[in-house]
Amino acid sequence: MAADDPGPGDGASLPPLVDHHCHGVLRHEPDPVTFAALLTESDRPAAAGTTFFDTQAGFAVRRWCPPLLDLPAHCAPDRYLARRAELGPDETRRRLLGATGIGAYLLDTGLPGDLTGPDETAAAGGGTGHEIVRLETLAERVAAATHDAEEFLHALESAVRDAARTAVAFKSVAAYRHGLALDPRPPAPAALHSAARRWTAGGATRVTDPVLLRHLVQLAVATGRPLQLHTGFGDPDLSLHGADPALLTDFVRATADTGTDLVLLHCYPYHRQAAYLASVFPHVYADFGLTLTHTGTRATAVLAEFLELAPFGKLLFSTDAYGLPELYTVGSALFRTALASVLGDWTASGAWSEADAQRVGAMLAADNARRVYGLPGG
Repeated sequence: MAADDPGPGDGASLPPLVDHHCHGVLRHEPDPVTFAALLTESDRPAAAGTTFFDTQAGFAVRRWCPPLLDLPAHCAPDRYLARRAELGPDETRRRLLGATGIGAYLLDTGLPGDLTGPDETAAAGGGTGHEIVRLETLAERVAAATHDAEEFLHALESAVRDAARTAVAFKSVAAYRHGLALDPRPPAPAALHSAARRWTAGGATRVTDPVLLRHLVQLAVATGRPLQLHTGFGDPDLSLHGADPALLTDFVRATADTGTDLVLLHCYPYHRQAAYLASVFPHVYADFGLTLTHTGTRATAVLAEFLELAPFGKLLFSTDAYGLPELYTVGSALFRTALASVLGDWTASGAWSEADAQRVGAMLAADNARRVYGLPGG
């Protein structure tokens, strides 16, 4: 695999990518402040005198996206945003997603806002769409439609079972709501009912009770569908030290014989801990999405660090794109260039054969995800 500089949709040696964790994009045209805010995990404005365009993600957008909108790479943000507004959100989305080489979009539908759904997102990119159900959002939706704790718990079990019939996976954001140091055991019935009564009596606006969070992940595990778990960095709503995937070790042990795969999302800066868990537990997988986008020109080094310990059949590509189609473009481009650089160096040194490099590249790009999620061709 040559370590040259492929475009976002280049790379004939790779199959169509499976973006195993992503989100919808805005249907409307964002204003400049909103656009820049979506380049960061921060939920606050940039510091005075600075801009979020001056980040690895911002520079990556200016590197990969302008040529797809008939502009030179690295053009000024104002010029890029003006051209984007001229084309409109539909044409911008079609051009940017169409250049990614993504063939399947596994989309977390748990975020609010006027966002494209799985089919609409995939149609713009010429691929297929699949739904990932966010457990906490599902619980909050069920609570809003029920009247008391007993009805809520019964309806929640039914809702999770129903969702498993069509969704390819579940996702938990317990890292945000409490942290990953949860008791790995299913909650006792008395504790569960008590927690449900407290939550529903309080308005059931946002599920943060650790007992309810444990119950949610246990319900998901019981379905046999893969369970994605947010780990590592994110917006300031989480405490980073509580999102270390190593905190899941007891939960991982407890679910080892359930038949349910666990997928650790994002992981950075704890990606070596995630790689370790994937190396010693057969049902644990690790994802490098989001990490590559936010490390930008350092994505090659970070991808190589994921590959230090994790078995090659346990790593999955994603973009974690949200809000901006640009993040799909950047996520896929950085993956392709980082992969080409890492594997190109290893084959050039004689450490790997060209055939093995091609095979592992296809595994990371799509084959692993197709196997884990039971997608056609897996």
